[in-house]
Amino acid sequence: LTIIIKVIFFPLTYSSTKSMAKMQELQPKVKSLRAKYKKAKQDINQRRKMNEEMMALYKEHGVNPMMGCLPLLIQMPIWIGLYQAIYQALGSAPEQFVVLSQRLYHTIPFMHDLAARSLPLNSRFLWLDLGRPDPYYILPILVVAVFWLQQKLTAQPAADPSQAQMNRTMQMMMPLMFGVITLQVSSGLAVYWVASGVLQIIQQGMTTGWSDIAKALPSGLPGLPSREQAGKDAKGKKKR
Repeated sequence: LTIIIKVIFFPLTYSSTKSMAKMQELQPKVKSLRAKYKKAKQDINQRRKMNEEMMALYKEHGVNPMMGCLPLLIQMPIWIGLYQAIYQALGSAPEQFVVLSQRLYHTIPFMHDLAARSLPLNSRFLWLDLGRPDPYYILPILVVAVFWLQQKLTAQPAADPSQAQMNRTMQMMMPLMFGVITLQVSSGLAVYWVASGVLQIIQQGMTTGWSDIAKALPSGLPGLPSREQAGKDAKGKKKR
């Protein structure tokens, strides 16, 4: 299911990743604009002019600032639907899986017959009961780690110190919030979050290169270059 959803959203995710990479490249020009309009916070006219020039800059380079949030917002209904499906299905008697499959595939004879002959699905996966929270707290830790890395990779540098501090706070709070949620929801949804996040990180690495991921990870991990080396590799690729 995770792979299917990722394939469906690949064009949107690819565009979002490319857009975020371009925004990173435009940061020096964005900082110049903020320096040009130092009094934008107090002066409404300066703020309006700065926003107009910034939007013109984004338009000139084909960048949409909202693209970074769009894939996450679109997946929210999927998360809610997946949670409800797992909760309702696994909370019922196992034999109801066959009835559910027959109703889902009643227009497809092959799938209808297959569902009728199949044994009820098993809610067990590794050490997990997919309808219940992880009793060993392994999934919450994985969710926090994966979401933290995703936040690091998608974070946009801010010239304003207060905005930068807010971004750092969000980078810490969002993963922790999802970790707390994982303590309460079914393991099936948490497994989807982890698998989806890992695939997203791999996809970003294949799209924009692995140097950003190496820089985001703590230095000193075996098999990974240091942050300094990753930065040099990234600069070398840009020069080419």
